Amino acid sequence: MAFRPFYMAREWVRAGHTVKIVAASYSHIRANQPKLGSAVLDEQIEGVDYRWYATPRYFGNGIGRVKNILTFLWALFWDARRLSHDFKPDVVISSSTYPMDIWPAWRIAKMVKAKLIFEVHDLWPLSPIELGGMSKWHPFILWVQLAENYALRHSDKVISMLPKTFDYMHSHGMAAHKFSYVPNGVNEEESAHPGQMPSEVQVHLDKLRLLGLPILGYTGTYGLANALDVLLDAAHLLNGRAQIVMVGTGPDRERLMARVKLEGLMNVAIFPSVPKPAVSSFLMALDIAYIGLLPRRIFRFGISPNKLMDYMLSGKPIVMAIDAGNDLVTETGCGITVAPGDATAVAQAVLRLATLSDDERTAMGQKGREFVLKNKTYRVLAASFLAAIGS
Repeated sequence: MAFRPFYMAREWVRAGHTVKIVAASYSHIRANQPKLGSAVLDEQIEGVDYRWYATPRYFGNGIGRVKNILTFLWALFWDARRLSHDFKPDVVISSSTYPMDIWPAWRIAKMVKAKLIFEVHDLWPLSPIELGGMSKWHPFILWVQLAENYALRHSDKVISMLPKTFDYMHSHGMAAHKFSYVPNGVNEEESAHPGQMPSEVQVHLDKLRLLGLPILGYTGTYGLANALDVLLDAAHLLNGRAQIVMVGTGPDRERLMARVKLEGLMNVAIFPSVPKPAVSSFLMALDIAYIGLLPRRIFRFGISPNKLMDYMLSGKPIVMAIDAGNDLVTETGCGITVAPGDATAVAQAVLRLATLSDDERTAMGQKGREFVLKNKTYRVLAASFLAAIGS
């Protein structure tokens, strides 16, 4: 599941709107993929209509992913007339990580004279250039830049999940009045009704609790950008003083597990991802939560990671090793922010939080929880989104 579109759509349905999400059948960000017996599958999930187009699997960011993107765009483009005729949308939102779906979205919107909204998750092509090292003259990058420029110029509104993108977007042709900032948020219902963790994770956490050492946790993607090698470097410094538990999925999991074994990191445990409802249970079993990113200029535009919102909702103090254009951890006082890539600073921050009393850590974590419950629930954000587009 791509949770932001689903949570937004569910809130809009609850407010009386009808919502259809059109998506590819395979995405690397989903733990479970829909099962299609044909080229198209229509289904409904908690009141939200879904249409899945069959697309090929891929691994990494090579030609397989490009084929997946092209297959989805082709299917959406040729299904545009049927979508516009059957659904008759008032608003069409282009909301992929990449901007190329703006063209079929524009076609659908034009057919029914609907508003066209461009929702920005990441700045493509800047992300593959600055994170992936691709040349700005690469044919794929030129194609992506063409799509981004088109989207910024031709959309009726631009909704950014990143807070510091206005100047960049304005320089690429976006009119100033089009811009709004609506970040990622939290689903407070999962916190109120947490799911059960897999038994192996629960048993391990129960054993660690008997040791009396602080438990530092991570949940999310095992990817290079998430700076988990920094966390393992910090584990050496924390050996005998803190335990580390990681749950997630991603391309770096096997490599990280091999490193833990090779380096004899007895205070680190790496598990597969847990079901989304169980994430709350996992976080509540921790003392401290970790989030990191590599030091990259792209983060000057700000960040809006789902895991940070989940951490704050859990009421746990956070160690954040990120240098970005925004810093909710420092702004809310819900943890400690240190320089990215600095394992010593991460370890020192963990030990500093560990010296606090349980009440002091709880008070710190509650600052984050109170902030997101007031400002970042999807009920609030869904209403902000509609207000931004004038619907």
